[in-house]
Amino acid sequence: MSSATSMWGSSGLAYLTGLPDGPPDFSRANVLAHAQGLAAAVAEGLGTTIDAAGLLAGRAALLGLTRRGRVSAGGATRLLAAADGWCAITLSRPEDAAAVPALVQADDVAGDPWPTLQRWAATQPRSAMIERATLLDIPAACLGEATATAPRIRPRGVRGPARDVAGLLVADLSSMWAGPLCGQLLARAGATVVKVESPGRPDGTRGGNRGFFDWMNGQKLSYCVDFEAQADELRELLAVADVVIEGSRPAALTRRRLGPDDVEPGEGRIWLRIKGYADGRPAFGDDAAVAGGLVGVAADGPVFCGDAIADPLTGLEATRVVAESLGRGGGELIEVSMAAVAAGYAALPTQASVANRPAPPPPPPATGRPAAALGADNEAVRRMVTERGCLPC
Repeated sequence: MSSATSMWGSSGLAYLTGLPDGPPDFSRANVLAHAQGLAAAVAEGLGTTIDAAGLLAGRAALLGLTRRGRVSAGGATRLLAAADGWCAITLSRPEDAAAVPALVQADDVAGDPWPTLQRWAATQPRSAMIERATLLDIPAACLGEATATAPRIRPRGVRGPARDVAGLLVADLSSMWAGPLCGQLLARAGATVVKVESPGRPDGTRGGNRGFFDWMNGQKLSYCVDFEAQADELRELLAVADVVIEGSRPAALTRRRLGPDDVEPGEGRIWLRIKGYADGRPAFGDDAAVAGGLVGVAADGPVFCGDAIADPLTGLEATRVVAESLGRGGGELIEVSMAAVAAGYAALPTQASVANRPAPPPPPPATGRPAAALGADNEAVRRMVTERGCLPC
């Protein structure tokens, strides 16, 4: 048995991949091997340590998740057989479930929407399903629709001298997993990371499993600001930040004049934009992984690989490109697509799975200190902005 297979099994990722009533799936072991190599290189550049296996399986360990086949480990995404292939649909937000009747063109869908979606999908070509879901803002993907592409990097502002991460100010406007993970890794390397949230719509994981939220955000300052009423104040923070991380649709910030074109570019500033797809469609980690073709394979079709695996892989990739940009002197707008990252890992050679080999559940990561309460560090952040010369004394 290869070392990659052994690592995949001991990490808990095999435990998270496969049919619920079948053996664990070891076929994607090269994903972890590649991620470990990348993590080692990034860690060396940042002067810290990174446990790739812990990043990929940590949420599942904290939430006690297991493999569920064509239901994602977290339960919000399903693989559905369409008339011409496989697709994934995610119903993680209340508005997603509320839009199901419009998606399937029914007056009402009472109770569990998934049986109705399964019957409807079987009659539809995948392209029509994705087109209709996109119109309704429901995350959806065709299996393997995305291609592996490098992050898009464009000049933005003035390039400065090469810098280390230690001492940088990072404004983290992202939520959930991929962007916050990038912020977490930068914080561990010595950056001051400010987690920015809206009082009306804070990070959705804040109200979920506390261990996961602490793991992603425990080393960050919490800054709560109304993106509408206090847009000018938020813009001042973005104007003094060395790195900005955002994961919302670009139009959401642009209409509030909070995008990279609305903030005076500081010397060497890096603006990192994490997107589900290059075209701006919404995505979560499981459907983005399906779009990239990063799935396990059972006898009768695809199954989910790991737990929302496109999220941690993208967070790690985003950290890499930020570190490399710092070495160039920054002054760049960087766009990273979760589906494209997943497609890159899906292209790695698969290997035969190992029947009846035990695979333990993933060990929980150390969550560190508790994350700050919402807005607990507002005054400290305002003082920091003032000291950097943007707010009047």
